[in-house]
Amino acid sequence: MAINLPKRQAQRTERPVIQWLLDSDPSIRWQVMRGLIRSPAEEVAAERARVATEGAGASLLSLQTADGRWGGAAWNRGWNSTMHVLMLLRDLGLDPASDQARRATDLVRDRVTWKGCGPRECEANAFFDGEVEPCINGQVAAVGAYFGQDARRLVARLLAEQLPDGGWNCEAANGSTRSSFNTTICVLEALLAYERAGGGSQEIIEARLRGQEYLLDRRLFRRRSTGEVIKRDRKGGTEWTRFAFPTWWHYDVLRGLEYLCSAGLKYDERMAEAIELVSSKRDDDGLWPLETRYPGVTPVELDGNEGQPSRWNTLRALRVLNWFRRDDGCFTKTE
Repeated sequence: MAINLPKRQAQRTERPVIQWLLDSDPSIRWQVMRGLIRSPAEEVAAERARVATEGAGASLLSLQTADGRWGGAAWNRGWNSTMHVLMLLRDLGLDPASDQARRATDLVRDRVTWKGCGPRECEANAFFDGEVEPCINGQVAAVGAYFGQDARRLVARLLAEQLPDGGWNCEAANGSTRSSFNTTICVLEALLAYERAGGGSQEIIEARLRGQEYLLDRRLFRRRSTGEVIKRDRKGGTEWTRFAFPTWWHYDVLRGLEYLCSAGLKYDERMAEAIELVSSKRDDDGLWPLETRYPGVTPVELDGNEGQPSRWNTLRALRVLNWFRRDDGCFTKTE
């Protein structure tokens, strides 16, 4: 594999870093046990079960109101809505088969609509039927598929909205003919989750692979037309080379690699720069920082302050780099 990763540094810091990750929330511990140190399956399952009853996962679940909503809305710009909390619970790896997950998502299915949260024509839609923007619908379909809800209508809509260049864009309804990294990553994650849930028709797989090529053809952060690095996102002004957690609707290079890792891709030279970028951000202690936090209020505190070492970014980066070193698959929370 034609890529230079700092193995000596990784070996020197591996044990203390793993211990630092394990000295944390169950949502991180179980993913470290499964994806980094390959603990026995029964131990991983026992730790994962604690996400529903302890720490950040239990706190998020406790914030759901009797009408099924979080933050009083199906979706909002404050990052504390029903959709955003379900995305967080997916990131934490809440077991979708757990009683707590089933109870919470059944409440959402039965009681939450898009009233007051989107276009008027969507106000009567059930939550898992989504609204009109593929960026939002991608996230709704991803959590729906992950938590065992019916995402067929949303997935069919997303397939019909794929652009000729292989990706998706929320601005297509306004005449845009070029795809957006932000929208495309949200839809790709949804299609992969739907496949994993047993809905992987040939049409869906082919659409996802075309979207995947959209990222690879651009080496995950370059313009296809000129080859130059895309320094800032046109819509939000965010830098794709700076890593955040949670990512919300934003694309960045680490999120792109996480998707490729989760999809089980073998090494492709078009990933090389992105992998090198992730590797270069590791500090002398073997940790990755939280480089940015997006505006909004996260319902519970998940990580440190901006600029400080981040357990979530460290977990995500190590999982991706270890996948490329071993080239034997990537264990992620979505499996």
